[in-house]
Amino acid sequence: MVYRTTEARLDRDQAQRQLILACALQRVSAGGFAALTMQALAEDVGIATGSLYRHFRSKGELAAEVFASASQREVDALASALRGTGSATQRLRLGLEQFAARAWHSRRLAFALIAEPVDPEVDEQRLLYREAYAELFSELLEEGVRVGEFRVERIGLVAACLVGAIAEALVGPLSPPARAAREAGQPTLELAQVSAGLATFCLRAVGAEEPTR
Repeated sequence: MVYRTTEARLDRDQAQRQLILACALQRVSAGGFAALTMQALAEDVGIATGSLYRHFRSKGELAAEVFASASQREVDALASALRGTGSATQRLRLGLEQFAARAWHSRRLAFALIAEPVDPEVDEQRLLYREAYAELFSELLEEGVRVGEFRVERIGLVAACLVGAIAEALVGPLSPPARAAREAGQPTLELAQVSAGLATFCLRAVGAEEPTR
């Protein structure tokens, strides 16, 4: 007799897989990828550690999927801002400000996505999503050049530079030492300062005039 997996069993497996991913994301959001261990995650989910490997071949594969899921939300949010209403310059500023704000309100997760040392599988995803961000900026830069708002020659290169600028501008303020300084009441950069500085730098880099508010 050939055994066939029932639809109910497939649904249970899928539900358990989604629960595993949700619990894994909670761990990364609270403590970064360093907090994502298979034993601790199994305890969170309420299953045996070995059961995790029915869904994910390795911790690296699991971490890569968590990274991809969290990063896709950020790509989608940036796309919504960059493809919204207003001039290309206004949308670029809005996208930068919203990206910074979203990172600021999920600082531990944002640092994990941007700069935390990770498994090779996660590093591969990080490169793919940097390319996804760059493609969004390229799309907007092409439009801005076409209508005369931006002065850019090598659009792909400038788009990559914008992605790098965002990461470098945020990684310091989001880093564990910066978080510890804030918790200790020591002076640190605030969201408004980082966001304004990042937006001004990027707008100038593409030859845009900063929009009035």
